[in-house]
Amino acid sequence: MSQYLGALPITEVATTSEADLLNPVPGRRMDMPGFDEEFVDFPDYIVRITDRIWHQRQVEKCRDYYTADCAIHTLAGEIVGVETVVTNTHATLAAFPDRRLEPDNVVWSNDGEAGFYSSHLITSPMTNLGPSDFGPATGKRVKVITIADCACRDNRIYEEWLARDYSGMAIQLGYDPVAIAQRQAGEDAARGFSLLEHHADRYQATLANTVPKVAMLSDPSADPLAFAQFVLAQVWLSGDEEATRQAYDFRVKTTYPSLDFLYGSGELLAHTRALFGCFGQAAFAIEHIADIPYLSGAGRDIAVRWSFAGNHTNAGAYGNPGGKPIVIMGITHWRILNGQITQEVTIWDDVAVHRQIATAV
Repeated sequence: MSQYLGALPITEVATTSEADLLNPVPGRRMDMPGFDEEFVDFPDYIVRITDRIWHQRQVEKCRDYYTADCAIHTLAGEIVGVETVVTNTHATLAAFPDRRLEPDNVVWSNDGEAGFYSSHLITSPMTNLGPSDFGPATGKRVKVITIADCACRDNRIYEEWLARDYSGMAIQLGYDPVAIAQRQAGEDAARGFSLLEHHADRYQATLANTVPKVAMLSDPSADPLAFAQFVLAQVWLSGDEEATRQAYDFRVKTTYPSLDFLYGSGELLAHTRALFGCFGQAAFAIEHIADIPYLSGAGRDIAVRWSFAGNHTNAGAYGNPGGKPIVIMGITHWRILNGQITQEVTIWDDVAVHRQIATAV
C-alpha cells in the first residue's frame, strides 16, 4: 500500500542513537514536493520536528509545522488550531517538564493529493512535577505509550488523530481511571457537554462502514487491508479461535491500554473477547491503513487507524451495562513475520471510554 523510498524505517535502526535518527544518510532524499530540503524523507520530517518541539523545547515552532486551522481528533474531544496546540504543549511540559517523545516507529504512506500520512508510535518517559489533567503533582515517574497519526502537506500537519494510553498514565500516577472518568463526565454535564452526543456521527459512520467478514487470511504484504479486515472482524469482533491462530504467532507480544502487556495468542484472544464482548450490535470500521517493509522486506509493519461502535449491553471489563452507544477511536501497529503478527501495540484512551459510560443521558 505504501513503498518506503528513503532511509531505513526507524525499526530497522532501533539500536542506533537518537543522533543517528536525526541525521539520516545524506544523498538519499525522498521526493517530497513542498517540504523543506533539510528533510531526507518523510519519517525524518516526523522525527525531526517532534525533536525540535518537545526535546529542544522549541514549542513555538508548532506554528511552523502545523497549519493555523489544524484539526486534532482525540476520543476525549476535538482540538482545533495551532494556538491551542501551543497552549496544550506548554501545559503538558509544565506538568511533566522532562517529558520525552521517543520514536519507536513511523509507519507511513503517500496518499497522493491528500499528502503524506504518518503513524508515529511513541514512548514517553516523564516525571509528574506539576498539576495535570488528573490532579496535583505526584512526583511519580511514568512511561506512556502514544500513537499519533498525522496528515501532512507542504511541510505542515493539517490533521492529526491522537491515541494515548491515558488509563495507563492514571494508574502509574496513583489514580483510578474509572473515578477520573466519572469526575470528567460530571464536569461535562455541568457545562452542558455530552461525549456521547459528540461522537454520535462517528458512531453512525462506523456502523455504516463496518469491515466485512473475510473468510480467508490474506498475505499481509500483498493485501494489508484484507489482512486487517480479517483480524478485526474474525478475531477481535467474532473471537474466533482458529482465526486467531492463523493471524497471530503463538508467541505474540501485545500491548493494550491500562498497562495490559500480554504474551501469546491465547492471552490476546481472551483479552479482546473480554473487552469487545461487553458490547452488542458492535462494528469496526477501518479509517486508514499504511504499511512499510521491515527487515529489508522480510517482514511488514502495518498501522491501522480504526473506529469501534457498540452498545454497552453486557457486564464485564467495562462494568455493569447501561446500554449506551459507545465509540472507541484506536490505532494499532502490527509487526508481521512469516505472514503472522509477532508484535502488536493497540492504543486508545480508555478513560474517555469510561467517561462515555458515565455520561448522564
